[in-house]
Amino acid sequence: MSTPVTDDLTSLDAAELGRRLAAGGTSSVELTQAYLDRIAAEDGVLGAYLHVAGEAALARAGEVDAARAAGEELGPLAGLPVALKDVFVTEGVPTTSGSRILEGWHPPYDATVAARLKAAGTVLLGKTNMDEFAMGSSTENSAYRPTRNPWDPDRIPGGSSGGSSAAVAGGLAPWALGTDTGGSIRQPAAVTGLVGHKPTYGSVSRYGLIAFSSSLDQAGPMARTVLDAAVLHEVIGGHDRCDSTSIDAPVPLLVKAAQEGARGELAGLRVGVVRELGGDGHSDGYDAGVLDRVRETVELLAGMGADVREVSCPAFDLALPAYYLIAPSEASSNLARFEGMRFGLRVGDDGSRSLEEVMSLTREQGFGPEVKRRIILGTYALSAGYYDAYYGQAQKVRTLITRDFTTAFDDVDVLVSPTSPTVAWPIGARVDDPLAMYAADLCTLPASLAGLPAISVPCGLSEGLPVGFQVMAPALADDRCYRVAAAVEAALDAARGSRLLDELANRGAAA
Repeated sequence: MSTPVTDDLTSLDAAELGRRLAAGGTSSVELTQAYLDRIAAEDGVLGAYLHVAGEAALARAGEVDAARAAGEELGPLAGLPVALKDVFVTEGVPTTSGSRILEGWHPPYDATVAARLKAAGTVLLGKTNMDEFAMGSSTENSAYRPTRNPWDPDRIPGGSSGGSSAAVAGGLAPWALGTDTGGSIRQPAAVTGLVGHKPTYGSVSRYGLIAFSSSLDQAGPMARTVLDAAVLHEVIGGHDRCDSTSIDAPVPLLVKAAQEGARGELAGLRVGVVRELGGDGHSDGYDAGVLDRVRETVELLAGMGADVREVSCPAFDLALPAYYLIAPSEASSNLARFEGMRFGLRVGDDGSRSLEEVMSLTREQGFGPEVKRRIILGTYALSAGYYDAYYGQAQKVRTLITRDFTTAFDDVDVLVSPTSPTVAWPIGARVDDPLAMYAADLCTLPASLAGLPAISVPCGLSEGLPVGFQVMAPALADDRCYRVAAAVEAALDAARGSRLLDELANRGAAA
């Protein structure tokens, strides 16, 4: 399922575009120009991009076309446009992390994932909008402008990767990269009708990813289909010597898993429905329509031969408070580097002020309200006398959550739940209520805290807006996520096709 878009190149998924490029049905320049034209026409409303690299993109596309015409052997992604969340550093291309404190900064190097996409021959369309330093669930915390949901421009596109989700859902990019700290790929994918995957922590390099919370941040794909997400993931994944947290393990066969899942081969798969994530007695704060779509999707899995059972993970109820102690604590340390001395914004340096005054003025003007809130919260939690009571206790809860996952995976192969408790809410509805905003991550936080892979796949509509279905798997079993998500996608596509045929038949009979 994807947002309805016009019947042109920008309406096609990346796999189909790749086939057309390889067969000569279109050129990379033609395709890139189609996206640039659409961005120019529609991004004034959506606000998906912070920087559009138009001239550079067309020049890059021309290079790929010339190489193809010369008979050079090219990879499957060669000539395909891509968008990157503005948290990935890109050589010579403005990178702000959605913050005024980095306004005008042009990095001298590429993040590893950006370099791998470049090596694969992709064309960078631009850098997408985001909540400042990835802190938020609605992309209203961007220092530059909010991003809007293509399904309804009066609603949020999720966050913090809302620019990437709006770009793909709105037809302004065929696919994109986001980052997920507590759900910032999966939640925006859910509320915009996309597929979004958070890989196993350490399986995709964090080198060149501007850090929010180092033990949680993870890059991953956002796409219109499960297969597209798997293709993009395989390209960016794998060990990186530049990242000390990178896992030295091969990338699973994600494309193969997606292809197998699309055939509905789920016989014997053990699926656990998490009671604490929207189950009986735990439905407060969840939209009824969201829970209905998730239950229907679970029934689809059972119909494909999966062994479905309920699973209890009691520590999941503590994920929200644990996360909002751990992540701000790490942020208070990571963001200390932004002091106005080495790069980015500098305020008050007129020769009359001390170093400390310049740093204070720079941070006051450069950081937004949500970033300041989390820095203050994290600094307090790490302060003498409170470390053990807050940060230390949160890390113990993290261990309990990991143990709950371990116990559950002794009995089942994957866990499932809603991705977001609600559909996209109106812009401005939660900006003055941080706790309500934080609650958007209820379902995604456990997998983030445990470092496990999780994917969101569209599973229908509620109130005319997309609902996401989350699949979680053990560490390094990302292929299971893709297999189950592809099965859900194929089953729902078949069901929609059947309903359409029935509707057409009824119309014919009536005529």
